Amino acid sequence: MATEYLEDVLQGRRVIQSLDVEDLPVGEHQFWFQVASDGLGQPKNMPVSVFKGDESGPKLMITAGIHGDELNGVLAAQQIVRDLVGVKLHGTVTIVPTVNLPGLLNHSRDFVSSDPGSCPANLNRFFPGNPEGTAAERFVASLWQRLLKPNATFAVDLHTQTRGAVYPLYVFADYREPQCLELARLFEPDCVLNDPGDPGILETVWNRSGIPSVTVEVGMGKFTQVDMIQRAVDGVLRILKFYEMLDGEQSLPEMKGVEGSKVVSVRADIGGFILPQVELLQTVEEGDLLAIQYDAFGDENKRYFAPSAGRVLSYNVDALREPGALVTRLIS
Repeated sequence: MATEYLEDVLQGRRVIQSLDVEDLPVGEHQFWFQVASDGLGQPKNMPVSVFKGDESGPKLMITAGIHGDELNGVLAAQQIVRDLVGVKLHGTVTIVPTVNLPGLLNHSRDFVSSDPGSCPANLNRFFPGNPEGTAAERFVASLWQRLLKPNATFAVDLHTQTRGAVYPLYVFADYREPQCLELARLFEPDCVLNDPGDPGILETVWNRSGIPSVTVEVGMGKFTQVDMIQRAVDGVLRILKFYEMLDGEQSLPEMKGVEGSKVVSVRADIGGFILPQVELLQTVEEGDLLAIQYDAFGDENKRYFAPSAGRVLSYNVDALREPGALVTRLIS
């Protein structure tokens, strides 16, 4: 596959329909990638930045914004772009900061289609897509086949928790792949989950395609956290140094955060207003109080307790909870 240029130029940047970083000249490049079109036949263009070093080396792909309300990852990806300007690299770094274009524009976690017969879709359950499927499946297939898969030897996908709950810097890594564990440790995260992956998730599809990948949760959704963003950026810079893509010494950090293989979600049994009784990353034992729920009059109507021992991975900060809504997550 070769880079396919279209005739359009937007905001001084050329529009492409496919990317092959191998045929780009050495240097810094920015494109609009035409991934699909909307119901009026207008193109959906997403920004892509490529930094190609003057020496061959690995190809790192960084994506963010697969869920449209997870903006810390988007902001981290954009900062990485700024930090790499003018920097000498070995190999190539490609950054795609706003994957879910309609989700971002609609302030929605999900992919939003103009097709009235299509429900909103979790875009991170559709990889590698289907070029003859629904709007979401076609969007993903175009992205995967013409931009992502041909241009990576390893990958990082930046996310946050869904809005309404707090989260640490948290990495999903498939421990069966040694490089995935290396990538996770280089972020110096608060938590790592040994995650074999589920079908349709970008990280899983990368790994099953022989391209080591991790998912990084950069704090809360729809809530700008400058410290979390910087930690994610620092993690990527450590990765570049560790794999000798960027000048500078970098050893593999010791894992100081929580490593787990099981996550338990405690969900509301009834509707009401919940006040958490725990802190992020707090150690709890089975039976410890996690949250108290109140009815519309302010009277206590439910208490939630830890079903098992673990560390508090997440808890809600959106007090209004209907039955089935998340109260607390524990990792063990």
